[in-house]
Amino acid sequence: MNVACRSEIAGLIGRAPSTVSRELRRNSRPHDYGRYDADLAHHRCRERAGRPRRAKLATDSELKTEVQSKLGPEWSPEQIASHLRTRWTDRSERHLCHETIYRALSQGAKGGLSRTLTRKLRTGRPLRKKRRRPDQRMPRFVAPAVLIDSRPPIIELRERVGYWEGDLVVGVRSQSAVANLVDRRTRYLRLVPLPEGHSATHLRDALITVLSQLPEHARQSLTWDQGSEMARHHELAPYFADGIFFARPGRPWQRGTNENTNGLLRQYLPKRTNLSLYTVDDLRGIEHRLNKRPRKNLSWQTPAQAFAAALAP
Repeated sequence: MNVACRSEIAGLIGRAPSTVSRELRRNSRPHDYGRYDADLAHHRCRERAGRPRRAKLATDSELKTEVQSKLGPEWSPEQIASHLRTRWTDRSERHLCHETIYRALSQGAKGGLSRTLTRKLRTGRPLRKKRRRPDQRMPRFVAPAVLIDSRPPIIELRERVGYWEGDLVVGVRSQSAVANLVDRRTRYLRLVPLPEGHSATHLRDALITVLSQLPEHARQSLTWDQGSEMARHHELAPYFADGIFFARPGRPWQRGTNENTNGLLRQYLPKRTNLSLYTVDDLRGIEHRLNKRPRKNLSWQTPAQAFAAALAP
């Protein structure tokens, strides 16, 4: 290949002509009239990019012992990484980032840590889950979902009662669940038992039972996430004056009132428990406790008091 061709290629790919010359020298086949082989180039590139050195935790026994000693009492990798910088202030070679610790756990002996220590992580998972980007998730509903962007602006003001947010609180291995509805203005909570399962049909029937107990002017809208349990949302929409809206995938903060309520509920409905063991009376008791608890954001009124006052003529 002559100099003019190399310069033209370099201009097209935004590189120096010397880079093109070096690439051709490295990856052309001399026995094939000097023809450039892209597959050969890619293979050689991967070989050169390999990192033959061993992981830091596999070669430094003292560092490994220190990390393991903190994983024992359930420290997070981020907490451990911060501790190492304090423990060895002047020894930067013993400073790790939290991703290095996660990777060492997932690689097992190759990374320098036993994979059994993943049980000490808050997730308890032996391997990290790959997550799809929110914009690559497939739609789960047959009927089109109306996104939260179309919600009436008045909902953001929290001036009226009847604008609800909802979600599932899921039990161990997602085999049991309890639904909840929380009013945005008053934080009034309704728990929805799902003893027979949390499919779209079960949730629809259970929500209709609860919604039928509410006065019509207390049913303005519902905001939910895009879980498959709401696949029959179009059959619930007539129960709300303004309809049902859905938060965007991977954005739980768009239902902040509900996410906060989920955190409160976990005190009574812990993770990794079988929620089907909770009776209707148990759930009513939890609902009563939370609705009778004074809230700072309600000027120390209880949600029950605020909800009753909002419904008063």
